[in-house]
Amino acid sequence: MPDYSTAPWPFTRARLALTFVLAASLALSVLLVAGRVALTGRLFFLFMLWNLLLAVVPYAISTMLLVARGPLRARILLPAGAAWLLFFPNAPYILTDFYHLEARPGVPLWYDLALIVSCAWNGLMLAYASLSDMQRLVQLRLGFWPGWVFAAVALLLSGFGIYLGRYLRFNSWNILTNPLTLFFDIMNRVLHPFSFPGTWGVTLVFGLFLLLGYGTVRLLGRAQAE
Repeated sequence: MPDYSTAPWPFTRARLALTFVLAASLALSVLLVAGRVALTGRLFFLFMLWNLLLAVVPYAISTMLLVARGPLRARILLPAGAAWLLFFPNAPYILTDFYHLEARPGVPLWYDLALIVSCAWNGLMLAYASLSDMQRLVQLRLGFWPGWVFAAVALLLSGFGIYLGRYLRFNSWNILTNPLTLFFDIMNRVLHPFSFPGTWGVTLVFGLFLLLGYGTVRLLGRAQAE
């Protein structure tokens, strides 16, 4: 069996353990969705699997960037970083799927609650793990404080992305399939902020919540290390 203890980051034992736990947690969410389909014969919550797949994308991108070395990383950093930022809000977006929680025939309410909590937890943890990777890359190049500024901006932008996805029903790929409408709606809210208080309310509340949660997770990890 390969010895990962001396392998270059991210292939440390801690990294492999994190990936294994994330995979196990994702498997639980998949089993809960499959169990609900078996209980009810309906595919209603099957969309959660698509949401989870989208949440995995930024973690996969950040891992790819960390695996890359030297000239390869330099060449792919900007396009991969842009793709990461585009898909990143999909991970914490799953928190808003609590909108779908209500009593339905054929399955206990607690089961649907556990299903959504499991998926939301996975989205949040994938977001934080991926952001930690990207923050590390920024800090290696620019320093400690620019790394935290990057993290804060990314989380606030995620709050805005959550608003675009939940209320305006845009998806990440709409930047390619419907760029003009997306651009118009964003600029309309940027140029006339007081006309859209809900936009900035959602952005700030979710952005600050995500930022405080991320800071808590990072501090817990540091306290454990010490």
